[in-house]
Amino acid sequence: MSRTTTVEVEKPRVRTDTGREPHPRPGRIRRIGLPYLLLLPALALELLVHLVPMVIGIVMSFKELTQFYIRDWDTAPWSGLDNYRMSVDFDAPVGEALLHSFFVTVGFTLLSVGLCWLIGTAAAIFMQDTFRGRGLLRALFLVPYALPVYAAVITWVFMFQHDNGLVNHVLHDQLHLTDERSFWLIGDNSFYALLTVSVWKGWPFAFLIVVAGLQNIPGELYEAAALDGAGMWQRIRRITLPSLGPVNQVLVLVLFLWTFNDFNTPFVLFGRAAPEAADLISVHIYQASFVTWNFGTGSAMSVLLLVFLLAVTGVYLAVTSRGRRASHAQ
Repeated sequence: MSRTTTVEVEKPRVRTDTGREPHPRPGRIRRIGLPYLLLLPALALELLVHLVPMVIGIVMSFKELTQFYIRDWDTAPWSGLDNYRMSVDFDAPVGEALLHSFFVTVGFTLLSVGLCWLIGTAAAIFMQDTFRGRGLLRALFLVPYALPVYAAVITWVFMFQHDNGLVNHVLHDQLHLTDERSFWLIGDNSFYALLTVSVWKGWPFAFLIVVAGLQNIPGELYEAAALDGAGMWQRIRRITLPSLGPVNQVLVLVLFLWTFNDFNTPFVLFGRAAPEAADLISVHIYQASFVTWNFGTGSAMSVLLLVFLLAVTGVYLAVTSRGRRASHAQ
C-alpha cells in the first residue's frame, strides 16, 4: 500500500516595499488627532480664564499701577522690582503687615487642614461598617460641603453675633462656660471663629475622598488581621492608614491649596477689613489692591504667593513620592 506524502514548499517572499514607511491613512490621522481636537475647547478656556490673567498680573507687578492709571493701565510707568522690594522689606510697614498675614495664614492652614483630615478620616472609618441609617448619616455629613459658601458663612455670621447669636447663647446662657458674652467677629476670637467655619465646611470633602479610598481596600485584609488577633486600632494603623497613603497625599495637598487661598470665607465672615488676628493673606492682598488702590504692590504680593505655593507643592510631592518609593522598596 503506497503512502503519499505531501510536502508544502514555502514560496519565497517577494519584497515589494522600497524601504520607506507607508504613508499613514487619513482615517488614522483623524483618530490620532481627535483627542487633541476634543481637548482644544478646554485648553482655550484654561488659557483665557487662568493663563492670560496670570500673565497680565505678572506684568502689572512691575508697574507703578495706582488709581490714576486704572483706565489705561498699560500706560502706567515701569517700577522694576520696587513693588517686590516693598513687599519683602519686613522692617517697613507694608512688608511687616504682609509677614504677619503670612504667619497667620500658615497657622490657620495647618490647623484647618489637620482638623479636616482628622475628622473626615475618623468619620469615614466609622461609616465603613454597615448599620441602620448609614445612608442618611452620610447625606447629613455632606450638607456643609453641598451648601453654597455665602449662604453657609452668612448663617455663621448670625450665629456668632454678640447679643443674640446662638454660639454665645449656648456657651454662656446654657452651659455657663464663659463669664460673659464673647465677641467672635473681632479681636483674637476672630481667628477661632474663622477656623471653626473653615473646618465645618471643609471636613466633609475629606470624608468623601477617604470614603472613596476605603472602597479599594480588600475586606480579606481585615478578616485575616482579625483572625491573627489584631484589634481595631492595630487594623487602622497597619492596614487602613498605609492603604490610604496615595489618597491622603492628594487630599492633603488639595486641602492645603484651597485653605491657603481661601478668600470667600474670611471676606463674607468679616467683610472688607478682616481683624488682625484673622488677616489671611488672600484678604490682605485684596485690601492692598482694591482698598488702597495700589494694584502694582498687590500684584507683586500675588506673584510671591504663587511662587511660594509652587515651591511648597513641588517639595511636598517630591518628599511624598520618595517616601512612597522607599516603602515599596522595603
